[in-house]
Amino acid sequence: MKKSRRFATILAAALVPVLAATACGSSDSGSGASTPAATSSAETAAGSDTATSAATGESPADTSSAAASSEPAESSGAGEGSTSAGSGGAAPDCKVPASGPLQFATDKAAWQPDFESMNDKSTADCGLSINFTGYSDAAQYDAFIKQGFQTNQKPTLFTWHTGDQLKELVDQGLISETTDLWKAAEANGDVPAGLIDNYTYDGKQYCVPLLVAYWGMYYNKKIFADNNLQVPTTWADFVKVADTLVAKGIVPLHQMNIIFEFVWFQALLVGSNPEAYVGLGTGKTKYTDPAVVDAVKAWYEMANKKYFIDPGVQTDPQTLLKTGKVAMAYFGTFFTGQLTSVGMKSNEDYGIFALPNFSPDVKKQQMVLETGPLCVGKGSQDEQAALAYSAWWMGQDAQQAWSDKRGDVSFNPKVTVKDPALAEFLKGQGDWEIQKRWLEATPNPIYTVASPAFGEFVTNPVADPMPMLTKIQEAADKYWAGK
Repeated sequence: MKKSRRFATILAAALVPVLAATACGSSDSGSGASTPAATSSAETAAGSDTATSAATGESPADTSSAAASSEPAESSGAGEGSTSAGSGGAAPDCKVPASGPLQFATDKAAWQPDFESMNDKSTADCGLSINFTGYSDAAQYDAFIKQGFQTNQKPTLFTWHTGDQLKELVDQGLISETTDLWKAAEANGDVPAGLIDNYTYDGKQYCVPLLVAYWGMYYNKKIFADNNLQVPTTWADFVKVADTLVAKGIVPLHQMNIIFEFVWFQALLVGSNPEAYVGLGTGKTKYTDPAVVDAVKAWYEMANKKYFIDPGVQTDPQTLLKTGKVAMAYFGTFFTGQLTSVGMKSNEDYGIFALPNFSPDVKKQQMVLETGPLCVGKGSQDEQAALAYSAWWMGQDAQQAWSDKRGDVSFNPKVTVKDPALAEFLKGQGDWEIQKRWLEATPNPIYTVASPAFGEFVTNPVADPMPMLTKIQEAADKYWAGK
């Protein structure tokens, strides 16, 4: 069976509750294993079962107000003669009328309480709320969204994936433009520099950020204290920490052969040669170039020195870190929520540090960022109200409420992070050089070859990476030749 981003995320839902993919995984990081295939605000109240419709990829019947009729209600402000808020007019007023709660769909089913907790604030601020439909199966969710665009019940407000998958919908003219929302947000200081690049196609913006996650190293503070270890600030220090742990029979690092099988490739290459790392996403760097080969060889050496846990272990990473089965885990900042969910206390039981650059020649601390979009369907019911909600979502007040609820980092620089470990971690933000996560930076035809190859490498690391890298480069050559 051909592995894809969607397949990887299905496995994520089964094996790693509430993890992605980006990225800021999928690429996104919100699937929940214990959640049914599709759930909604309406069915939660009514107790209805939509698993059968979800299994076919169809919209679950009776999960939203729009589903009750074969014809959608008249779109508020999006009809003939109206000016789209995302197509060159002024950013929408937050108080835009809607036919009812905005129909909101996501593959982050486990986040339903968090999203619904925002309804009181959005209602007070804008007179808008959402009706939640959540999927825990990424493939079914993607099919549901894509099929919806072929009907008269186009998705109104929904989460998606950046990179090639967002570009596909943009190229088909299915996504409402948000250029003016981004202009207003940048002018107001509500988004950090560079984030807009993830949402820009042919000079225009589409969707707004739902979330961001910075990739850092989570560590068990008791293990560090018991073994007199200090947070490393150089790669040499990091190696000393790992070697000390191995010598004492403690597994230093978590690693997976699915879903996030690429992250150590990402970390080692970006930390040794950022230019080569960026070049993989543009075709300027080949997977067979010396910088890439050296990074994979370093990855092999780490595996050979027993730095990583057996990738066949199916215990979720938050439990492994809590129980001391691993001392450290390299994840996006979404991992904070998973640690608190198992009772770990921030800055008491765990801390976070920036993984030191592999090469001392790389002077700027490299930091990988993933981001996931919140999108509005073009021509959908309540399109203008959904754009207004999107503009509100980017603002400081909404993001502060969301960050407080999730205990997570917000993309809005004005938001105060209350979690002490995250706040400590983010103190170094001004010294970071931000890079896209490898998954989002990699064209899908290359990813579908590289991902299983990296997964096999994690499972069975080999000293000579050239056969694997040659295979990936063949896919890259084919892709870039068509551009």
